[in-house]
Amino acid sequence: MGWAILTAVLLLAILALHIFWRNKFARALQRSEVELAKTRNLRQEILNRAQTQQEILLNSMVEGLLLLDNEGRILLANRALGKLFSVDSSICGKTIIEAFRNHRLADLVDRVERERQILDFEFESSEIPPRWFQVNASIISDGDPAQNGTIFVFHDLTRMKQLENTRQEFVANVSHELRTPLSMIKGYVETLLDGAKDNPEVAGKFLKTIERHADRLTFLIEDLLTISRLESGQVILQREKRELQPAVQKIIQDLGARADERKVQLQNKVPTGLLAFADFDRLEQVLWNLIDNGIKYGKTGGTVSVGAMTTGDGKLEVQVEDDGPGIPEQAKDRVFERFYRVDKARSREQGGTGLGLAIVKHVVTSHGGEVRVESKSGQGTRFFFTLPGPISE
Repeated sequence: MGWAILTAVLLLAILALHIFWRNKFARALQRSEVELAKTRNLRQEILNRAQTQQEILLNSMVEGLLLLDNEGRILLANRALGKLFSVDSSICGKTIIEAFRNHRLADLVDRVERERQILDFEFESSEIPPRWFQVNASIISDGDPAQNGTIFVFHDLTRMKQLENTRQEFVANVSHELRTPLSMIKGYVETLLDGAKDNPEVAGKFLKTIERHADRLTFLIEDLLTISRLESGQVILQREKRELQPAVQKIIQDLGARADERKVQLQNKVPTGLLAFADFDRLEQVLWNLIDNGIKYGKTGGTVSVGAMTTGDGKLEVQVEDDGPGIPEQAKDRVFERFYRVDKARSREQGGTGLGLAIVKHVVTSHGGEVRVESKSGQGTRFFFTLPGPISE
């Protein structure tokens, strides 16, 4: 009996000890799971933070970044690349052809695979208008073929190429514009030296021609200097509030002789008392170029008129209109470009530097205004420009 009781007590003690250690182990296991969960959450938070920082860094890059896996599929493309090629983040997982529809870009990927690295390669897109990129690319390899890939960095050269093309075109145009009158002057001088100077009638005629071409050179150089100062911001506007109608009348009087040569009637339709807030020296330059343009390219015996009005937003709008042959639709967007001529043969005949409308645009925009042209072939041309207020007392 005693042994039975002793055995029961011992078993109860063992059971109690078992329950105690089991509960203790369960609580320890629970604490470990909680700590493990905290560690996992912390690790995930760190990974998410690192991924966010990486995305912010990549998307803040000006250069386009493209990362391909070892099968040529897109792993990563930053925001700049999307803007450069007009694609979105849905391209991840696609091949180059599927994402960009650009065989030249696919050929570039094949070239990197062959050469392992490409540096400072100039790539021209097939877009219209085209874009240019400087591309640096390299194979990524860490010994594990499954981890291999290719990285591309695209730097946009489009603006630089456009500026270079503009510079080359400008130099070519200036050279041509200078060469023509210089060649004429040189030819007439050589003729005079060869004996024509001894004939007073011929000599006088030749000297007048030389003077005309020398004036053309002077006007060209002055216009080039004006364009240069306007584009570089060296011109400081001396604005004042004055009546517009007398300023227009002054230009009409100055151009009266030219208008008479082509039997063109000049009309000043600007209302009396209408005020303009502008640098009037520059404003007269704008009016001169627009009215002179109407005289030269309007029809013989036609009319060039100048009008002005206030707009609903408090601006002054000036209009110069002729009843000439008009400007073709495809040329209207280019008439304000330097040296652009709608009719080159007629422009050479009428003279001028080809910079007048470019100067008009620069002067108007430097005032904070806008300039535009409305025209249809055979229905005349109307140039409009605006000036900001105040325009009234």
